[in-house]
Amino acid sequence: MEQTIAPSALSRAVDIEEAASIILHKAERILVIGCSGTGKSTLAQAIASLRGLTYVSMDRDIFWLPGWKSRPRPEAIALIEQAVAGPRWIIDGNSPGTLPLRLPRTDLVIWRRPPRYVALRGVISRWLRYRGRSRPEMAPGCPERLDWKFLRYIWTFEHDEAPQFQEMLERHGRNVPVVTLKSYRDGEDLLSRLRSNI
Repeated sequence: MEQTIAPSALSRAVDIEEAASIILHKAERILVIGCSGTGKSTLAQAIASLRGLTYVSMDRDIFWLPGWKSRPRPEAIALIEQAVAGPRWIIDGNSPGTLPLRLPRTDLVIWRRPPRYVALRGVISRWLRYRGRSRPEMAPGCPERLDWKFLRYIWTFEHDEAPQFQEMLERHGRNVPVVTLKSYRDGEDLLSRLRSNI
């Protein structure tokens, strides 16, 4: 059985309506986190376009070099620090260990948390669409791939990864509002509210 941390357990949980208001009136710096395949990049790019925010993909801009080579950690940290120093941005990507660098300058966290079968479907669909090619949110020279290790990461995300996010939010982002989107429909609802008010 899939376990999920209750949204009310988050330090400063907000609903979709309040999140839309924050994005429209206050948020200049937004994080989009969640399991792979849940639509983080799609949502982040849509919000970036609506609000004129700089879009930063952790996969493309921070972590990966061509050929699926990891960027050396000191370089990645320097790039994160440079990105969050900017005045207006939306960053999509995970890496709970880097949240202490990102959360202090964040105005809103959007946490995509649909059931894991949705994430699996998203990753498989993405693989079929981009198989043999790099998707736009990935570093050049990193063709889309799918293996058992990655599928296991998705299957165990709520058990293994989500508690780390929760801990980092409590330690480094206690006053940062967090909206939890439990379905693609929630994401569309958020975007619809934004579009109708811009």
